[in-house]
Amino acid sequence: MNPERLTTPWWALRAGIGATAFLAGLDKFFNLLADWPAYLSPLAAQVLPMSASSFMHLVGVIEMVVGAAILAGLTRLGGYVAAAWLVGIALNLVTTGHYYDIAVRDIAMAIAAFTLARLTEAGVGATAASAREAAVLAGRGRRITA
Repeated sequence: MNPERLTTPWWALRAGIGATAFLAGLDKFFNLLADWPAYLSPLAAQVLPMSASSFMHLVGVIEMVVGAAILAGLTRLGGYVAAAWLVGIALNLVTTGHYYDIAVRDIAMAIAAFTLARLTEAGVGATAASAREAAVLAGRGRRITA
């Protein structure tokens, strides 16, 4: 297998997932793309100690941080966090009794974020130092000390 051939898909995943997370988080403050509080499950809304709008603002901050982390190069950690986050969003959407189509889309995005994290672990798209770290984590390399 030639890891060089995976670099372009890795960059596409990194840019797409990072930008999508950041922009969706930013939009939680402006509601231009959607009426975000409407996507909150009534079950969740009942147990929250704040309004749905305030909760969505908090969600927006978290999404912007995750998106920025992915775009800044923390692709392994950011990918895993984004994958888990998207599964949580999908579960929330299913409990609304609506938005099943969006839940399916979010599961597909979670798979893409997970793939980004795994590709990063394999050293795809990474810098030389990150590739060495990935090799050590995978047990294929030696630990290099300064």
